[in-house]
Order: sequence, then structure tokens, then C-alpha cells
Amino acid sequence: MKKWVKYSLYIILVLLLAAVLGFYIWSQQTYKPTSELKSLVTTKDYKKSDDLYVFQPKQKTEVGIILYPGAKVEPLAYGYIAKELQQQGYFVVIPQMRFNMAIFEEKKANYIIEEYGDIDRWVIGGHSLGGVVAASYTEKNPDHIAGLFLYASYPSKSVDFSTTNLPTLSIFAEHDQVSPPEDIFKHQSNLSNVAVLHEIIGGNHAGFGMYGKQSDDGEATISNLQQQKKVIKQTLKWLEKTKTTSDK
Repeated sequence: MKKWVKYSLYIILVLLLAAVLGFYIWSQQTYKPTSELKSLVTTKDYKKSDDLYVFQPKQKTEVGIILYPGAKVEPLAYGYIAKELQQQGYFVVIPQMRFNMAIFEEKKANYIIEEYGDIDRWVIGGHSLGGVVAASYTEKNPDHIAGLFLYASYPSKSVDFSTTNLPTLSIFAEHDQVSPPEDIFKHQSNLSNVAVLHEIIGGNHAGFGMYGKQSDDGEATISNLQQQKKVIKQTLKWLEKTKTTSDK
């Protein structure tokens, strides 16, 4: 083999290794839970089981919720939402994703559903990229999922629920510049014909979690906690309606 070929292969290998290393370092620079979140959610509120954060209600429940985190957002940043849903009798699981991105572990829900087989009905959703992946999982596994919720998110172009009656909730925020309202409306036709859309006035993209400011996002005109409470209120309202509908 000629020397220039060897050198070329060596350079390509070095560049590939550098790219992989760079991606790994980038993926570990996560959005962490804020001090406010930590004051509202303690280790007594959840159980860490391997790479799952499990919020189990005191009473037995038939409904489980799987929440896929947004890209590079640590799972516990959604802990306040999970805790409030837990206190209303819902079993909530937030998984840690490989490289902190749900796109690498779309099928994580399979493991959760198998692990907690005593739950009769599962609802799945997520924030931003987590919602995109949750929607993709739902389309491929319609028998596993009873409802889909999207926080500042929408299905990818290849995922289409428009001919279904899948209970769906899409919550978006006025000042979100990462997933702006116009993008939500642009993809509305991909949602089921019973989808419920709700806009949080004054909210932004990062406000769907509690992890501080996010680059390229708009400025919220309500507090992080206020947005969280609005998200929880709408989610609970939808969950109750979904539960009633499925029981008919």
C-alpha cells in the first residue's frame, strides 16, 4: 500500500475519532435541574432505578406516564411535573437517555412497560426532541400506548396520526423560539383528529422543564414555576378526559 494511502486512512481515522469524542463531550454538557427544582422535589419523592426516575403514587394506579426528556436535558429537570402528577395518582417514569438524547433510545418505553407490568394503560410524551421520539414510538407501537402528549414538540414529517383517534395533547408557549407556535401549527395536520392544543401565554421553551435558560430561546414573561403549574393543570385536565373516554 502506498504511503499516501496509509496517511490518508490515518488522517480519516483521527478525524473520525475526534468527531466521536467531540460529540460525546458536547452531549455531556447538559441542562441541569435548577436549585428551585431541588427545593420542590427531593429524593423522597422518587426512586432512582438504574437509569429510570420513578415517581410512584401512594395508592395503586392503572395509569402510567412515560416522559422523554428534551435533548441534553437531565431527567430530573422534569421532576416537579412528575411529582405533581404523582400526587394526583399517576405513576410517572422519566428515563435517562443514552448521550442525553431520546433519539438514541426510542424503544426505552418497551423496557419500562415490561418492567412495570402491573400498569394497565400507558400514556407517553416528551419535551422538544423527546416529544418527537415519543410520537415516533407511539406510531410504531399503537397497541402499547393510550395517549400522546407533546410539550413544545410535534411529530416528524414521516409520522402521521391524522386518520386516528389517538388522544393527543400539544402544549406550546408564546415566547418559545426553539419550537415556536408557528412550527406547532405547521405540523398540526399530523396530529390525530381529537388532538387538543393549548398555548401557554408568557411561556418559553425552557419553561417546560426547570433547568434554567436555553440558548436561542425567547424570554418568558411569567416565572418558571408559573409555567410549570400551567403545564401541569392542562396535562391533568387532558389525562382525566382521556381516562373517561377510554372507560366508555
